[in-house]
This record gives sequence, structure tokens and C-alpha cells, in this order.
Amino acid sequence: MILGDYVSEEVNEITQRENFERIWILVTPDKCSGCRLCEIACSLEHEGIIWPEASRIRIFELLPGINVPHLCTQCPDYPCVEACPTKALSVDEKTGAVLVNEESCIECGACITACPGDVPRIPTNKGSVVICDLCNGTPKCVEVCHEAGHNALKIVKGNYRSIFRTFAKNPIEKGAQIARKVFGEEFLR
Repeated sequence: MILGDYVSEEVNEITQRENFERIWILVTPDKCSGCRLCEIACSLEHEGIIWPEASRIRIFELLPGINVPHLCTQCPDYPCVEACPTKALSVDEKTGAVLVNEESCIECGACITACPGDVPRIPTNKGSVVICDLCNGTPKCVEVCHEAGHNALKIVKGNYRSIFRTFAKNPIEKGAQIARKVFGEEFLR
């Protein structure tokens, strides 16, 4: 399927290449312990320090025992990339991840508004937006989650256009779905 009018020519060209195999991180929230090792590993990888606010993955504990890992799902139509007025966001040709050119980012928030999952954010004193870039194909968050034995995060390869909206939700929506599953509908009334 060619995205045509929905995305720029550049994004459409990248995603239609024969050798383009998108990777993404599948989240299984009921396996998340809330340990936040993923946040630590991410901030160390990208910032060189433990700075959870600048982590590209965040854990939201919406209720005791309901931990929701939240990160970019690499939407197939890339609304954040399309919304950026300075072209500070681009699509990685290898992984399909959104890349941020920190020098070009003006912290306007257009990408945040465009994101269906409320994923991008601007950490205090960072100077640019942060979005998961999949660590060039080897996400550190997935590695540490697996090493800790939780396996709440898993690398998946391939096309997932038909189901991505299931995952591209804000953490409140995700948490409510999990709470319904765990506690039942009556709990949320």
C-alpha cells in the first residue's frame, strides 16, 4: 500500500523500498514489574547519565500493580515527522524509527500534538524533543528488560499497519485497558 497523499514523498519513498523492514517494540504491559531499568538504560545510552525524564521510554504506574511501558510505535504514516515545521524529524531508513536532529528542533511541540500516543516530549533543559530511535536497531530497553527476566518488551520485525493503532495510544488509555482486564469493568466505574 502506498501512503500517497497522507505523507511526504520522502517518507513514502523510504517505507516503500523492497528492503525496508520496519522494527518496533512490542509491549506486554502485564509482564512489566515497574522496575524502570528500561528508563535508566535508555537515558544512559542517549544522554550518558541516569535521567529518566529524557528517557525515550517511560513507565507509568496508573494504579498499584498496573505499570504501562510507553514509547513510540513508529506509526506507518509518521504524523510527528509530517508535523515538524523545521524537518528536525526524519525516518531511519534501516529501522523505520523516528530520528531527531537536535540542532533543528525548535521545541514547538507540533510533533507532540500530532502523535496519537502522546509519546514525544521535551525534557527540561534538553533543548529538543525526545522520541524512541530504537537505538539503531538494538534497543537497550529491550535488552535490560530481557536480562531482568521480565520480557515485557520484545523486538518485532515486519509490517504491522493493520494493528498499530492498538498500540499507539496514550498511557491513560492503555492503563484503563489493562485495569479492565485485571480488575473488571466495575472497577473503573
